[in-house]
Amino acid sequence: MKTYYDVQQLLKSYDIIIYMKDRNFQLQLVEFEIRELYRLALISNNQFLRAIAIIKKEKNLIA
Repeated sequence: MKTYYDVQQLLKSYDIIIYMKDRNFQLQLVEFEIRELYRLALISNNQFLRAIAIIKKEKNLIA
């Protein structure tokens, strides 16, 4: 997993599709869903850490 698109594809594999007009809200919701998948042990620690890092990078791009 290297890009935000990859994070979206990971969510899509669990039938989670997120699209919001406000990019900041979208990133917050994506982060919430990734944390929930990790909490439920549906994704590995490595997947979780990579996804969170990518989301934080995206948040920094819009700030």
